[in-house]
Amino acid sequence: MPDPTKPRIVIGADHAGYHAKENIKKYLEQAGYAVDDVGTWSEESVDYPDFARAVSERVISGQDQLGILACATGIGMSIAANKVPGIRAALAHDAMTARLAREHNNANVLAIGGRVLDDAKAIEIVRDFLNAQFAGGRHQWRIDEIAELDRERARRKHAG
Repeated sequence: MPDPTKPRIVIGADHAGYHAKENIKKYLEQAGYAVDDVGTWSEESVDYPDFARAVSERVISGQDQLGILACATGIGMSIAANKVPGIRAALAHDAMTARLAREHNNANVLAIGGRVLDDAKAIEIVRDFLNAQFAGGRHQWRIDEIAELDRERARRKHAG
């Protein structure tokens, strides 16, 4: 049974991140998180931007508080997710960068590499990402600057 005090998590992966996604989903559910899985559901080749978009849109809409994405390296997923205004996706290959992504950058999506990390390391990264809290303070100013970049992009899109 999900713990209502924990954030709702949306998770997605491409074929290269499928195994990592399944492992992380199992961990999250056992740890009491409510998890929404947007796919993929096999190791059959798929396009990672579709899953980055699905996770990002659920986070932006508020259906889920945080997102987790997995592909071969995490690079493609993080690039694609960051194209969605309001998403701050962070690629992490260790627990420290995952924690700092939340504390300093208020990351709302974590991207990991399914072919870069073993199962235990992936879980450690996810655990530290979810346990960290945004520090605010001087970091808020930088998050506000990032949000302004999103607004400028939207203005240019509507003006052109």
